[in-house]
Amino acid sequence: MIEEYFKIAFRSINQRRIRSLLTVLGIFLGIVTIFVLLSLSLGLREYVNEQFENLGSDKFFIQPKGQTGGPGSTGGAVELTTEDLEVVRDVNGVDLATYFNIGNTKIEFRDQTRYYLTIGIPTENPREIDIIFEASGIEIEEGRMIRDNDNKKVLVGYNYKYRNLFDKPVKPGNTIKLNDIEFEVIGVLEAIGNPSDDQQVYIKIDDFRELFDSGEKVDFIWAQVKKGENLTEIAEEAERDLMRHRDVDEKTLDFTIQTPEELLEIFGTVLNGITGFLVIIGLISAIVGGIGIANTMYTSVLERQKEIGTMKAIGAKNSDILWIFVIEAGILGLVGGVFGVFFGIIMAKSIEYIITFYVGLNLLRASLNPLLIIGCIAFGFIIGSISGLIPSYQASKLKPVDTLRYE
Repeated sequence: MIEEYFKIAFRSINQRRIRSLLTVLGIFLGIVTIFVLLSLSLGLREYVNEQFENLGSDKFFIQPKGQTGGPGSTGGAVELTTEDLEVVRDVNGVDLATYFNIGNTKIEFRDQTRYYLTIGIPTENPREIDIIFEASGIEIEEGRMIRDNDNKKVLVGYNYKYRNLFDKPVKPGNTIKLNDIEFEVIGVLEAIGNPSDDQQVYIKIDDFRELFDSGEKVDFIWAQVKKGENLTEIAEEAERDLMRHRDVDEKTLDFTIQTPEELLEIFGTVLNGITGFLVIIGLISAIVGGIGIANTMYTSVLERQKEIGTMKAIGAKNSDILWIFVIEAGILGLVGGVFGVFFGIIMAKSIEYIITFYVGLNLLRASLNPLLIIGCIAFGFIIGSISGLIPSYQASKLKPVDTLRYE
């Protein structure tokens, strides 16, 4: 019997191709909107999760409270120093602690001037470089790493060679000026994924202090705990020791300590808000499409009253009529969902390509999660079925005598 319902529904749709196409278009646009927005939102969430996986679950981070511009920026009135770093290093359970400084720099190459960020890193202990570069997902694309015996050497970000920050690409062996001081380029870094990171340069902390006269200032501290230690407990102990050293209490606390889990929770809250907003936009589009299906089904009921009367006269039950019209509406929604997902994948991937290739951002990616694909298709079918439910119910309640008289 169900097979017959589908045959009748398909025949009706085929007889009203143009109207069916226009009806499907409403659901199609809604599903495309939902899929693209959710795909990019989920892709962003996946990117954030990947970055925190790179950080690992054995590190915590310390920066001055009230900093502007994010971790490592130099906009805050409060400063950390190398004395604070030593306090962290002395905490029981801390395996390794390192730091870096960051400053906005005038960068010159072949008579062209740009202003980008310079990162100063300690080089006395190779493990300290490793913890910064590995946790940040930074690798050498060409050239070599900075060594402790280097002087006026610089690593440049990916965009210096491949994104035309200057008229000519910057390569190992070239000389650039940082705040009017010449540095030799010894390496180019692989792409990190966003313009801000990929246009930074890295130098020894000693050279950084010379450029910025920063003294013993520290912008950002990374601490790695020993294997088997409880990260949260060690971070709390480090906070207590720093509070004693800096002579502050809970009210006057002038620094923040965060673990990857805490940072991920903050990002997760923001992403949940973004995703929820995008879902609402998509749902509005889908509801508009559903109204189109309801309108089409109402019209179909009016046009097919004689057909309904004939089916009832030869023994069709109310439930049979109801199922035929509900299935017809569901098919319209399903077709809109399938094509919406298909074109949604194309659009989402196109946006990902454009943003990655032309803007240099790889954090905006399209997620092709199977649950998202199946969910959008199912949602199209459900919206279609629900939209056709009331017209279908009315069709099932029509009396044979009335329908056969309908002109």
